Amino acid sequence: MTIPAPRHRSVPLVFTDEVAAALADGDPVVALESNVITHGLPYPDNAATARKVEDAVRAGGAVPATIGIDDGRIMVGMTDGDIERFAATPGIPKVSSRDLAAVLASGGTGATTVASSLVAAELAGIPFFSSAGIGGVHRGAETTMDISSDLIQFTRSRVAVVCAGAKKILDLGLTLEFLETHCVPVIAHGSDDFPAFYCRSSGLRAPQRLDDETLIARAVETHWALGNPGGVLVTSPTRPEDAIDEQDVEGAIADALRGAEADGVRGGAVTKYVMRAVDRATEGRSARANTAVLIHTAQIGGRIAAAHARLRREEDQ
Repeated sequence: MTIPAPRHRSVPLVFTDEVAAALADGDPVVALESNVITHGLPYPDNAATARKVEDAVRAGGAVPATIGIDDGRIMVGMTDGDIERFAATPGIPKVSSRDLAAVLASGGTGATTVASSLVAAELAGIPFFSSAGIGGVHRGAETTMDISSDLIQFTRSRVAVVCAGAKKILDLGLTLEFLETHCVPVIAHGSDDFPAFYCRSSGLRAPQRLDDETLIARAVETHWALGNPGGVLVTSPTRPEDAIDEQDVEGAIADALRGAEADGVRGGAVTKYVMRAVDRATEGRSARANTAVLIHTAQIGGRIAAAHARLRREEDQ
């Protein structure tokens, strides 16, 4: 059963019972994207992974809210039936933040990306979102101008993002430079370095490190108390046993990028092309590592969201 919520500036939001109750009680909630269901693993592995990610949020002490678009409404939380339907239905389009207005106005269905999930999470009053790895500045962006909308959305939505850094296929140095230029705080948890998705380190130092989850929650709240309009990026590297060595994927990434250029692949299609090519080159290890990252960051996100909820309760007393 889902509960329709009042329209927010003409945007229809529909909450599951579990998410609606958690928000009403001030309990921690972590938003999740649905793009990983529709554009990730094949069915039924995609559905099973989505459930594992939601279970990981619960293990961290929070309620999961997988975001999707259905019949021109934003679903804030998915039922088990919703997950199964999105996982089994081919052709559900990916909807980023720039696409939201048109899809909602036309009554469409879509799977949310990081950027569009942040828009939905802020509308729903959910201050935390978890993802495996964010988009960023692509290699060669100095000529292509290929920069993920994720980075722009971080400057606009007051939602903290918990992830394992940015995808290894990107220019991670320029990604950090972009975040610095736009005053997006980057806080490393459990490592001095900025992680690279399924690689534990990018070789680049993170600007800040806080391992205490309550301190991270306080830093997030303080960022907003200072009047900042955007979010905070919290990174946590994948577990050592799930990580892939940088040298094992760098050559595969370089080959895949050359292949994408030769095949005329551009824009948002590059990431999918390269990720699949790397998975073939690593004989499936990168896909398994991707799943492990999703689950790990979801649990960390749940823990930080739970610490944030406790902090708010203490401040309200």
